[in-house]
Amino acid sequence: MRRRSILSALVATPALAQAWPAGPIRIIAPFPPGGSVDTIARLLAPSLQATLGVPVVIENRSGAAGALGTAAAARALPDGQTWVLVFDSHATVNALNPQAGFDARRDFTPVMLVATAPMLLTTPAGRPWQSLQEVAAAARARPETITYGTVGNGSLAHLTMEVWQQTAGLRLTHVPYRGGGPLASAAVAGEVDLAIASPAGLGGQVGTRLRALAQSGATRSRIQPDVPTFAEAGFPGVAAEAFWGMLGPAGVPAPVVARFHAALASALADPATRRRLEEGQGVDVLASSPEEFAGFLERQSETWGRVVRERGIKAE
Repeated sequence: MRRRSILSALVATPALAQAWPAGPIRIIAPFPPGGSVDTIARLLAPSLQATLGVPVVIENRSGAAGALGTAAAARALPDGQTWVLVFDSHATVNALNPQAGFDARRDFTPVMLVATAPMLLTTPAGRPWQSLQEVAAAARARPETITYGTVGNGSLAHLTMEVWQQTAGLRLTHVPYRGGGPLASAAVAGEVDLAIASPAGLGGQVGTRLRALAQSGATRSRIQPDVPTFAEAGFPGVAAEAFWGMLGPAGVPAPVVARFHAALASALADPATRRRLEEGQGVDVLASSPEEFAGFLERQSETWGRVVRERGIKAE
């Protein structure tokens, strides 16, 4: 702790803040390669390198629904050389696992809410269901026989499905995977009856090998305008959006945060990068301020932490 405090004080001086970054920057992607977190981080890296003038290395450290890699970021020195791109599971990690080893709010410096996206509930093309109501009827007829995959236990996708089951009076069987890449592969192989994730997390298979039944946003996505929301499909009160946000360890000096935020904003303003994110990954780019992201995380943690506690969901 003393080393961290001394380093923070030194880096906070104007001369050293202007000298940042002092070598390669590491962005931890706490999920496996091929998923949405990894993909978005790698789309941002070239522009960040060009703006900051140093290599930007994406480090995949998966496990425990993102908690292992995020814990590594929390333990890193607050010198601006290590950041983490978190997924929506960050908002529920402490409610899900009180022994995670970090506090999802106090142990991090918010930088930016990068993007959000509605999740898509899909089924392999070979399954018979053409609508959410058909799935609901089948699930009521055969409780716990229909399976659904998500990127992990306690993820926002998992919690959204818990809310839907409660609302609709269903009992499905949850199959958690270790990230979007493994989930997308399992979904197209027909290992699960349903899969729910962001369009990016489903690996571009929607409309070909996966059939979209509903989307989780409060309104229809402009990327998937023909897919109804849960509410439009007859299940009001079921609404959630995946999100991606950049954090640093607690104590990163404000001038460093400001420079890194500006570099991120520049990357997201680049027309080619933005097009690849919005059209290729199906996300809505937000590029929030650090303060807006901090408030957003507070609200998400309160809302979804309550669902975790009410439903008695535990860590894997």
